[in-house]
Amino acid sequence: MDSKDKPTSIQSYPSAMVASICLGLSLGLTSVSISANEWSSVQGPSSGPPRSVGETNSGCIGGAQALPLEGKGYQVMHIERDRYYGHPDLIRVLKLLGQKAEQHDLGIVQIGDLGQPRGGPLPFGHRSHQSGLDVDIWFNLNPRILAGANATRSNIGAPSMLNDSKTGLDRDRWTSGQTKLLELAANLPGVDRIFVNPYIKKELCDTVEGNRAWLRVVRPWYNHDDHLHMRLACPIGSTSCREQDPVPVGEGCDSSLDWWFRHDTTPTPKPHAAPKPQLPDECLDILAEP
Repeated sequence: MDSKDKPTSIQSYPSAMVASICLGLSLGLTSVSISANEWSSVQGPSSGPPRSVGETNSGCIGGAQALPLEGKGYQVMHIERDRYYGHPDLIRVLKLLGQKAEQHDLGIVQIGDLGQPRGGPLPFGHRSHQSGLDVDIWFNLNPRILAGANATRSNIGAPSMLNDSKTGLDRDRWTSGQTKLLELAANLPGVDRIFVNPYIKKELCDTVEGNRAWLRVVRPWYNHDDHLHMRLACPIGSTSCREQDPVPVGEGCDSSLDWWFRHDTTPTPKPHAAPKPQLPDECLDILAEP
């Protein structure tokens, strides 16, 4: 699962955040709970100009676009989830990433979840991916995994890049291709940050030569051993979109990275759910549009 992914200092990392969202309605009615299933059952994006609303873990998107299921250098995985929608800026950079990956002979980039047609909370799998600015991209670059895929590519999963003991990378799977994929993604226009497993971040810190400026946006986070999670900054024109705190300066190869290997970084669920963040009122209009 993805977290809100917001903290920028080790001391402020949260433990776990809930995936269900409640929205208070201001239409002269009593407060109504908007469940994740209501967002996942909406058929198609809303009309109007594209706009990301709220935060990535408490928001929605109006005027979303669908990423074509196949394109130059990429293809969408697990089509049955209907999570290939996002802000047009996200759609553009994913197409660009596929083109760049093809130019560098990386193979077919396998695109995981973006968001639902109108964003909002998802019934399973993520806490973020709500405002049309997030996407999961598999690290797998071996085309053999695709040979047995069914029509919706729902019967295969992203292989982990960690070894069996989860103490480092699997050298049979991790190659220079994954490093190049991350470099290409980090340099796409509008990218705010990319989340990877701490061991993957350490690998980059230890091995990348030459221009290392792009390492700044690559941040260690729980799990993320089988995919990179790319997030865009709030797009121009999305006045209701809420930015995260800026990524800290530097490469991120300092004591903040060391922390991950000095502590148990396995999230522990709390016995009681945290208060549910409210969706912005604007999301009600987006959800209710025919």
